[in-house]
Amino acid sequence: MTVKTKNEGGICSPLIQKLNIAATFVILTGSLLSGFGSSQAAATPQKQVHVLELFTSQGCSSCPPADKLLKTLAERDDVIALSFPVSYWDYLGWRDTLAKEEYNIRQKYYAKMRGDREIYTPQIIVDGLFHVVGSRADAIDEAIGKTTEKLKSAQVSLDVKIEDGKATVTAGSAPDESSHRNGRISLICFSKSVGVKIGRGENYGRNVTYINVARDVVPVGAWDGNNIQYTVDLPEGESFDGVAAVLQENESAAVLGAISVDLSD
Repeated sequence: MTVKTKNEGGICSPLIQKLNIAATFVILTGSLLSGFGSSQAAATPQKQVHVLELFTSQGCSSCPPADKLLKTLAERDDVIALSFPVSYWDYLGWRDTLAKEEYNIRQKYYAKMRGDREIYTPQIIVDGLFHVVGSRADAIDEAIGKTTEKLKSAQVSLDVKIEDGKATVTAGSAPDESSHRNGRISLICFSKSVGVKIGRGENYGRNVTYINVARDVVPVGAWDGNNIQYTVDLPEGESFDGVAAVLQENESAAVLGAISVDLSD
């Protein structure tokens, strides 16, 4: 098990943009093991790991270049790159075999937090804050630069240990200079590589490889700026070979800490 520390294309924009996007995540608290005390411990900002979430669809003709670029981005040691397949293009003739309704909701949630209602594919969300077209490497780099500057003094250490179908997640305290002191921790279970032969729709006949495909999102628990540890059950019946723990601020969805674990070794 290894712990990571680490084409210009168009977009497809559905009618869903015009809908009320008041949906939000339901956060279920995991089993709290210990709080390590209630005082704010002095902490040094951790090395920043950027979380890139690509909202993609097998029914979107603009998505394959972004799916390909995500593979390159995933090779960076300062990036956790994840695919979130959405289903709102299924009506075009091909039902996405990897999509989940909760990923549609996740994308709407980010749009609501930003206040711009911009929902399209391929869309990459950078560190929970900025959105860019997922096939534009230059725009992605620019957004990473913005979050590096914005969140560099707010990074929180995370650790994940997997054993007997359970994940133990430990979060550190907020750095002294940080004003970000409340958030939620989630586990994203993912498959590192999934090949799909698309049989209908805009991508008919294409064989597309999807990288770090989200299979399930497990709410872990709340974080109040202090050291904390949780243990939660990993989902049964899902096929995944990697897990990413992500700490996000409640008010902005900004990523304050992230780590991924490779379960395939």
